[in-house]
Amino acid sequence: MPRLFTAIEIPEDVGSTLSLLRGGISGARWIDPEFYHVTLRFVGDVDDALARDIALMLGQVRRRAFDMVLDGLDQFGGHKPRAVFATVKANPALLELQAEQERIMQRLGLAPERSFRPHVTLARLRDASTRQVADYLAMRGLYRSMPFHVPRFVLYSSRDSVGGGPYVVEAEYPLG
Repeated sequence: MPRLFTAIEIPEDVGSTLSLLRGGISGARWIDPEFYHVTLRFVGDVDDALARDIALMLGQVRRRAFDMVLDGLDQFGGHKPRAVFATVKANPALLELQAEQERIMQRLGLAPERSFRPHVTLARLRDASTRQVADYLAMRGLYRSMPFHVPRFVLYSSRDSVGGGPYVVEAEYPLG
């Protein structure tokens, strides 16, 4: 039973700049740069038949390629930080692509996903102090990537783990 999600891959040169942000938070599990991505739609554990239907329906997506920029750092978890991430600059093409995938998944019977907040997870946190995370964000929070081209999205599978990879590209979908 595969665990699936759709995503945009982060180019190697952008991943290299993100990897320079590693360190400075005790107990953080830093994501390996080759696994950086922007999740569009988490699907979860599905049977093989539904996985095939998902792959087929995603092949019907017809969207234009676009450019994207990572713009700043933030954290999830508030007073109990769980992750630090790079934020994605507002992008209508990205939002439209994600919304189309959300509609496809709901047509296939999957429950609606929570609100979409595009980001690239840099580290997962366990017992990190809010002060340490605040200091990290204050020092590195002005990060901004160069614009990069998004020529496709992918369908990833992952094993049930604590996150951060390894991910396998099951299918790729070019954007026109």
